[in-house]
Amino acid sequence: MRRARPMNERRRNRPTAMAALACLACAQAAGQHLPPTAHYADWPAVKGARGGDPALDARVRRIVSGMTLAQKIGQMTQAEIKSITPDEVRRYYIGSVLNGGGSWPNRDKHASIEDWLALADSYYDASMHTDMAVKIPVVWGTDAVHGHSNVYGATLFPHNVGLGAAHDAQLVREIGAATAKAVRATGVTWAFAPTLAVAQNVRWGRSYESFSSQPSLVREYARAFVEGLQGDFGPHNVMATAKHFVGDGATRQGTDQGEARVDRSTMINVHGAGYYGALEAGVLSVMASYNSWNDAAGGVDYGKMSGAPALLTDALKRKMGFDGFVVSDWNAIGQLPGCSNASCPQAINAGIDMVMVPDDWKAFIANTMRQVQDGEIPMARIDDAVGRIVRAKLRMGLFDRRPSQLPGAGDARLLQDRALARRAVRESLVLLKNNRDVLPLKRGMKLLVVGTRADSLPDQAGGWSLTWQGTDNTNADFPNAQSILDGLRDADGAANVAFSENAQGVDAKDYDAIVAVIGETPYAEMMGDIAPSSTLRFGDRYPGDAALLKKVAQSGKPVVTVFVAGRPLFVNPVLNLSDAFVMAWLPGSEGGGVADVLFAAGADGRRANFTGTLPRPWPGVPCPDADEAGASRWLFAPGYGLRYPTRHDLPALPEHDEVKACADASSMPVFHTLAVAPFALYLADAAQGERAVGSDLNGEIAWPGDRPLLRLRTVQVNTQQDAKAVTWLGPGRFLARGAQPADLTRLAAAHAALQFDVVVDAPARGPVKLAMRCGSRCGGDVDLGPVLAGYAAGTRQSVSVPLECFARRGVDLAHVDVPFEIAADAPFAAAFADIRVSAVATANRRDLSCASVGVR
Repeated sequence: MRRARPMNERRRNRPTAMAALACLACAQAAGQHLPPTAHYADWPAVKGARGGDPALDARVRRIVSGMTLAQKIGQMTQAEIKSITPDEVRRYYIGSVLNGGGSWPNRDKHASIEDWLALADSYYDASMHTDMAVKIPVVWGTDAVHGHSNVYGATLFPHNVGLGAAHDAQLVREIGAATAKAVRATGVTWAFAPTLAVAQNVRWGRSYESFSSQPSLVREYARAFVEGLQGDFGPHNVMATAKHFVGDGATRQGTDQGEARVDRSTMINVHGAGYYGALEAGVLSVMASYNSWNDAAGGVDYGKMSGAPALLTDALKRKMGFDGFVVSDWNAIGQLPGCSNASCPQAINAGIDMVMVPDDWKAFIANTMRQVQDGEIPMARIDDAVGRIVRAKLRMGLFDRRPSQLPGAGDARLLQDRALARRAVRESLVLLKNNRDVLPLKRGMKLLVVGTRADSLPDQAGGWSLTWQGTDNTNADFPNAQSILDGLRDADGAANVAFSENAQGVDAKDYDAIVAVIGETPYAEMMGDIAPSSTLRFGDRYPGDAALLKKVAQSGKPVVTVFVAGRPLFVNPVLNLSDAFVMAWLPGSEGGGVADVLFAAGADGRRANFTGTLPRPWPGVPCPDADEAGASRWLFAPGYGLRYPTRHDLPALPEHDEVKACADASSMPVFHTLAVAPFALYLADAAQGERAVGSDLNGEIAWPGDRPLLRLRTVQVNTQQDAKAVTWLGPGRFLARGAQPADLTRLAAAHAALQFDVVVDAPARGPVKLAMRCGSRCGGDVDLGPVLAGYAAGTRQSVSVPLECFARRGVDLAHVDVPFEIAADAPFAAAFADIRVSAVATANRRDLSCASVGVR
């Protein structure tokens, strides 16, 4: 397959406007002062975007004019497959369904390709058996973000940041095409990809979904990915989505769904760059972002993107020329002032065409119909939205045949493109250090492989892999995959490779070299965020991996570190302990690609070399600038990467041991979608003790035994799968416990409180005790029963109890191992979200007085 021309050659051949954009982007990335540029003073039109089609437009108008209001609103509605049946698709004229991350046909993680296709046919058939004058097919959307990543047995490609390191647009185009074939084979017709964030801060838990911090590369990749995924609307193509419009990679301190504070020029030229590439390729859908934008320099606060007409309608549709449709993100409309998950005329009026309402879709339809009838939403806005949706479906050829009638439908072979994925892994690897030419390894060497990531397919796949966060997976969930360890065994011969995860019971001196595979555990949006007060020091986040490397380095044998992670972190201590250091990113299902490059030749005799270079800067201090603009804070700049046989020994690096935090901590998170390390969630009762809840976001726990006292399931309170709903069928406790006690005295001095959001589903008749504990014989509680009894059932409330109240009840705040515990008896049911100890004042924070919870 022909490789794309080198980046520098392609840049030389770009038109003048493109070159100007690239130069501007480079200057911004380097932190230079930028002069005002009239050319980019406003959102420029996209040149080369798909032009009008009078015949198609006339057909769309005829279809829309023959629809009832109910049929139109139905087309604007997208529901989750867990909450809608095929017959409901028919009865409500639903325009789209989706499966969220970790959602599968029949709720079966191992659902077969036949299961997927059968459900796709069922939804399609239902949509084509309505009483509409012209039957409009449903479109099914899925998060196929690094391959068809929700499907059991599908090939998983490296996540976007790894592809950015490859600097190969043709590779990205081929991955888009391979992903489209896999998605279509299951009957799904719409992929929520590519992500076009130009992430500036690795604290953001979605930074690995960003190709690069360099806007010129994101623009080029956007075009290539859409060309591969959506192509010419053929039978193996699927609708692509440019997401998330706009500025999700610009949020302050890397906060997910936070506020972007940048000027208009930066938003257009940096964070808007990818959308120009996607629109040039004819992308048919754009997903609005959760984030807000405050252009303080221009004196404009646009608020949340889903409610910003100046961006969705004026900029994207009118000025940039986008003629596809805009879809909102998961329950994003509920974040707009005055809106709920089931009602938001502001979002539709702002330019949202299709509304993602996973569970509350029936209420949304009823509310929106009433809002149109009452004049809150103009009928012209509804007709425009439906016309855009119908036009996209016609372009994709969805009216023609049911999913199972298309070429390749049900062909499990199309779920696989392992050779392409392995090539992507090879191209994405970046060699950061190779002192004394330790690499390449020679076949036949005796290797000791250590590290928790070496034989972990879930860890090398990362988030958005079968499950939303990439958690609750095992190697058995990836049957068509190879771990990094198995790739090394294939390359060097199994007899030459010993594996000891923790280097227990082995003498490293008996081996020629040590390969340590360390890194991050899986995460996705929200859960992957690193708090502003936390350092980026890898050893702070994963002390076990850091200690393991220190242990094996004492052998005096050459140490090759393979770092499996979604982002650059401060790793100076790790680099100092390593003779060679390879950034492997999140390589996906083909760990053998790592061995191909570590050895002079792979198992197939292929000679390989490192070609990847950093797509974003690498921090050289534990607390880099929030926007990564200060070059003095970087250890390696974008574009850095070594080759064989380049000799460039890296000297010992400063480790900055004195830096323990990046700012004074104002809060301590305990639970936010998942338990926040070092805490874990438990259910408990007096007879059985405690049972860990785990990280499964899809199942239900009934505990203990056949006659459970407690039931727990994952629900939504604020955002997707962010809360735990607990039902008490008898006396029991729901708690968070840490492996080591936490010192809350500084937070107490700052007047912090234990805070959480709660939705009471069934009120209690007796006490509801909220407790903190400081060991087996130390603790104290307050009674929330009277407070919770005053809350209306089904409404979200914020509870805030000052730490002082617990101290008065005997809690030693210097040694808290259980910062949150709810003890109750039947009947009581409530959902809990966003549990934290915080001194941060918020708009809705109202501390309960100690007297109101029974503390004098």
